[in-house]
Amino acid sequence: MKALRLAALLLALGGIAAGAAGLLAGCGGSGSTITPAAERFQREDLVAAAHGLRRAEPSAAREMAAARIAWPLVAGGLPAAGPVPPATRTALSVASAAAGAIVLPPLMGEVRARSLTGPAAGITGLYRTFYVLTERGWTLVAAAAGEIDGGSAVAAGFARKNVALYIDSVYDGHFDAALLGKSLLAGYEKLGGPSAFGDSLTQTEVDALAGAYSPATERLHPHPGVKLGL
Repeated sequence: MKALRLAALLLALGGIAAGAAGLLAGCGGSGSTITPAAERFQREDLVAAAHGLRRAEPSAAREMAAARIAWPLVAGGLPAAGPVPPATRTALSVASAAAGAIVLPPLMGEVRARSLTGPAAGITGLYRTFYVLTERGWTLVAAAAGEIDGGSAVAAGFARKNVALYIDSVYDGHFDAALLGKSLLAGYEKLGGPSAFGDSLTQTEVDALAGAYSPATERLHPHPGVKLGL
């Protein structure tokens, strides 16, 4: 990958992050009372969102397993000089492939998500930013490592200066994933909990998803230790 392509992807990644921030900033409720019909639609949407999370969970878990290996190797950045260690290149390749295989349920695609109401809208926004930022982040970190080892001097220099943004993208994507369980629990309780949802979405199902998408399972450690341009 040439430096020009990395630059284009860098700009695209920045746009995605900015868009995600705007989306999440607009997810808060106004606190106004909703009608019974609107509340029913919100429950239906939350059930659909929960089903989407359950469908995607195995692929998210596989990416997380790969991330646990790759993340400690790159959280502090790539080498400031010299080649990238082979073990790091291998771990990045595995993480990038796993991130590329994360499932995006149709309901959570950009077009269909626009019709969602209530807590499901925020949950879908969180999942989609996790999906996009994680895949783009790992792909670009792996590409940067490739440029450092085999690219031109210009491409390698660009990769070293900008890899911090790609690393931050991976971290931010997992940060959003870690909020999904809490958001699902809060929405479930807000819309009436087990007595309101019945068999369509049980407390046991919600608790299982909350555990699968929690800080304990999705947050990356340590915190990124590299700054853009350094």
